Amino acid sequence: MILLAVAALQLASGPCGQALQQAQSSFQQRAFPDAVQAFEKALSLCPDRLAVLVPLAQTLILAANEPAAEARLREALALAPRHPAALYSLGRLYYSQGRYPEAVTHLKLLTELEPANYRAHDNLALCYDLLQQDTLALKHFFRALDLVKDAHRDYDWAFSNTAEFFLKRDQFDKAFQLAAEAAARNPQSARNFYLTGTALVKLRRDEQSLRWLQRAVELDPAHAEARFQLGHALRRLGRSAEARVHLDKFKELRAPAASPSDPPSPR
Repeated sequence: MILLAVAALQLASGPCGQALQQAQSSFQQRAFPDAVQAFEKALSLCPDRLAVLVPLAQTLILAANEPAAEARLREALALAPRHPAALYSLGRLYYSQGRYPEAVTHLKLLTELEPANYRAHDNLALCYDLLQQDTLALKHFFRALDLVKDAHRDYDWAFSNTAEFFLKRDQFDKAFQLAAEAAARNPQSARNFYLTGTALVKLRRDEQSLRWLQRAVELDPAHAEARFQLGHALRRLGRSAEARVHLDKFKELRAPAASPSDPPSPR
């Protein structure tokens, strides 16, 4: 999204164009602080301030400066209250910060402006899920699924996110079907295999769960929850030695994340 936003200004010449080229080059090299500096310079040089504000804000997020990113996105929306990329980026930022009602405000507007924006529907559904508004969450999850079913087969998130929604509500058959589809669409995602395997464990189909959970661990050896589910499935199958390996690894992976005084990690 950032490079596409910058591409709109590729025809800019002179100092503006030079600053943008430096920003894009630094971004491609993942030198985000340098990219931010170049975008800030472009902001003072380019006549189209709005076109620079959004990629600048998106780069600030990657540079771990969320307050500055929020300020730039709010500035962009002050100039253009219906700017799709600014609405999406600010909605995503608020979601990541746990500011779900504010995220809903921006993502809901975006779905009204762009009814076919599957990413906006998917992320809006996630917000409603965490706000415990299940009817609205399902409305937007299902809309995202309809939009990506045929036209966007590379987008597996709608399937995995909806699978997790059903998994948390003990609807394991639905979770399995959706997670398996997510894994078929993106076989390099440890999360997709973890969700599929976990649904099978919950259905007490332990033998079938093994290949999914083992693949999740292969893709991401540090996936603690996959180790946990795999360990318990193996234990129930009587394979205690193998189970111990994964359960011990689970404990090792979780140990640095929390001390006895820390609250449990949110799920």
